Amino acid sequence: MKRPGFVDSLGESLTADDPIARNLFLWAPLVLAGIIVLSARYWPPILMLLLFVLPPFFVAIYDLFQRKHTLWRLYPFAARFRWFFEDLRPFLRSYMVEGDHEGMPFSRDQRALVYARAKGQSDDQPFGTELDVYGPEFEWLSHSMAPDIDAVHDPRVQVGNGQCSRPYSASCLNISAMSYGSLGSHAIQALNLGAKAGNFYHDTGEGGISPYHRRGGDLVWELGTGYFGARTPDGAFDPDQFADKAQDDQVKMVEIKLSQGAKPGKGGMLPGPKVTKEIAEIRGVPEQRDVLSPAAHSAFTTPIELLEFAARMRDLSGGKPVGLKFCVGYPHELFALCKAMLQTGIRPDFIIVDGGEGGTGAAPREMSDRVGMPLREGLIMTRNALVGCGLKDDIRLAAAGKVYSAAALAMNFALGADWCNAARAFMFSLGCVQSQQCHTDKCPTAVATTSLARQRGLVIDEKAPRVAQFHLKTVQGLRDIMVACGVREHTDFRPFHLRMRLNPAEMRSIDMIYEFLEPGQLLAEPGGTRYARHWKMAQAESFRPVV
Repeated sequence: MKRPGFVDSLGESLTADDPIARNLFLWAPLVLAGIIVLSARYWPPILMLLLFVLPPFFVAIYDLFQRKHTLWRLYPFAARFRWFFEDLRPFLRSYMVEGDHEGMPFSRDQRALVYARAKGQSDDQPFGTELDVYGPEFEWLSHSMAPDIDAVHDPRVQVGNGQCSRPYSASCLNISAMSYGSLGSHAIQALNLGAKAGNFYHDTGEGGISPYHRRGGDLVWELGTGYFGARTPDGAFDPDQFADKAQDDQVKMVEIKLSQGAKPGKGGMLPGPKVTKEIAEIRGVPEQRDVLSPAAHSAFTTPIELLEFAARMRDLSGGKPVGLKFCVGYPHELFALCKAMLQTGIRPDFIIVDGGEGGTGAAPREMSDRVGMPLREGLIMTRNALVGCGLKDDIRLAAAGKVYSAAALAMNFALGADWCNAARAFMFSLGCVQSQQCHTDKCPTAVATTSLARQRGLVIDEKAPRVAQFHLKTVQGLRDIMVACGVREHTDFRPFHLRMRLNPAEMRSIDMIYEFLEPGQLLAEPGGTRYARHWKMAQAESFRPVV
């Protein structure tokens, strides 16, 4: 039962049953301050202690009267320690609590591999693997009793079919899409310089080509629904602006982004205060005004229109490879795109499959957690669509999603990818510690922030070699795996190279778990595949299903 209390200056009842902590930072500092003042008569330097005693008292007074936080009103000053440890939690968990294989989305062990390779340190592991090889879903690559010592040293893939007059030789590992703005100018410059030194490409992200991308590294220009850098004042695609920039020699390929793994099917808004003069010039938008990235493209609405748009962009770029990037959603939409290719004869030069597990882009938690097909299923389904329709010879296939090691590369190649893109791994090579502050502009390692004060800590000339070194060591690691598996070209990996443990007593190769179609199988006998229903629903004239 509550005992009678007294009424404070706010007219609210403070009862005697309130926790001691409520009044601790109100009265104790005053008592202590009085003791200090009295003691100063005998030893004046003790007055310095008031610098530590009075500030908590004034903070406690503010907390008592503020109206936003219940805990602050009930526990003045003391409750603030909750927020302090909340901010420290990711770091404390990473450095003091988590095991080497427990962190998400990347474990400490995975990050350590990137750090070691970026710095040129040894990435060897003594005393055997720490992974549970008999645990469920453990995966491994099968090696050969006849290793192929003639495996290529720098695996690359030629991108560009017969409709492309300026094909591009892409590395098997490249920097995935990250816009200037989501990353700071120092990070963008270091990545581009690293790409130049390592002879691999740097995807601009949909924010457009900034001055910081102009350090000599090969560029893939990504255009999303906002058409930044090639848009009219009302946000439509501007062919003249596009042609002018796409024909630049540094731009090697063009990528039409339909969706991304972090937030598939969702547009975005860049608030006006963030649209500085520099950002406005780069993106081709009005300064200090909100900028909308719609969820859907305005330049096309059907599969056929999409392919016609891609063909137009290829012509405007001077014959450079043009491709599509998406996170797989409805299977019938993927098959509708393939039917449109067969009907029109237009082929994109490449397709990049992004995983629904997300990446560097911040997104609503529900979308990151529950929307979009994970990379493995999306990659296999896209591979089956292209192979099953007899289109794979004309269209290169890339995978983007949590790629950080040579083994991850090889596994994606076994599933049908021709090359891989990585974003977060290259951020680690710049010094990212996975603090997950990317969307707050308070990145502690100056990678994902535009703050000039923070970016001072990221020295471009120091980090660029680490980007190139990580790429080099990872590709060298891939060649070691190719030799061990008896594979001469990285595109010779097949599903049977990858095996998975289903339970402690059973393991299978991946082609015994997933269906991998034979060339032309969807055209010859679609009813004999697990995709029969989706194939029947697909139509070249619309992304809507036939019901």
